[in-house]
Amino acid sequence: MKTPARLGLYGGGLALAFAGAFAAANLTVPESAVEAWNESTEDEEMDHGGTDTAHAADSIRGLVAEQDGYQLVELTAPDEVGTDGELEFEINAPGGEPLTEYAVSHDKELHLIVVRTDGAEFRHVHPVRDEDGTWSLPWTWEAAGTYRVYADFAPAADEDLDVTLTSTVDVSGDFAVQAAEPSPTAEVDGFEVALDGDLSAGSTSTLTFAVTRDGEPVTEIEPYLGAFGHLVALREGDLAYLHVHPEGDEPSAGQESGPEIVFAAEAPTEGRYLLYLDFQVDGQVRTAAFVVDTAAAAPETAPENQDEDTEESADETDGGHESDGHGHGH
Repeated sequence: MKTPARLGLYGGGLALAFAGAFAAANLTVPESAVEAWNESTEDEEMDHGGTDTAHAADSIRGLVAEQDGYQLVELTAPDEVGTDGELEFEINAPGGEPLTEYAVSHDKELHLIVVRTDGAEFRHVHPVRDEDGTWSLPWTWEAAGTYRVYADFAPAADEDLDVTLTSTVDVSGDFAVQAAEPSPTAEVDGFEVALDGDLSAGSTSTLTFAVTRDGEPVTEIEPYLGAFGHLVALREGDLAYLHVHPEGDEPSAGQESGPEIVFAAEAPTEGRYLLYLDFQVDGQVRTAAFVVDTAAAAPETAPENQDEDTEESADETDGGHESDGHGHGH
């Protein structure tokens, strides 16, 4: 969560077919299903050289409730649409005691992301912590479904450790999955945001978001939480998570920017990703949502001297040199 930061999306295979079965029935995705996705992702990490759950959590953020000994516990929230209540939880430090000392990162001790498992109903909020370590904020659900809750923070004891813990909440009611279709543009509150750049698997990409209003460039983008924009990226299916920030220095108070906000992005796995851009104008934060597919990997090009080497090898063979059966001449 440092500036500048690089978007790195890691992990195993997607669970789209599994989620689609629930979509057809207009049902919430139960917590057991989410746990199964988590377990399958961790298993795949083990198959690719991972050593334990901590390693999986380190490379695939936002899929487990425990990372580096820190745990997200006692998560409670209203279980019905339209019911006013509190969303509460605790973070336990290694050893089991509530964590009460946090590093301030981008003006906050903790960033809370809440999103439905189909990528809809996204919120980026900041709860309040009491002296006993319980985080809370007033909460009302606007739509039914199963929601993933992400707590993103760094403990004061290790400011360089980025921790992302997650859990789920089921909200009763009819739930029809909203299909995510690729879209490089978004509209929110009269603002148009266009995404330029391809997200490529296995290489670093530059993603540029340009903000306009009524066709005119917006140059009054204000600092929000120590940056001109915040980007949350979720991989469709397992919702692997990373919270990143734009390239460049931290803005000073009163400084404005725009219309472009630039991020460095890297997606080591192919697939579809859900991007949520927070930006602030006139003191109000807006969120623009995008759906992007990774671009096809560029074909590998043969070295310039490959044809020349091939011709030389052919000449040697024609000249009577023996082969050891593996393509190497003696």
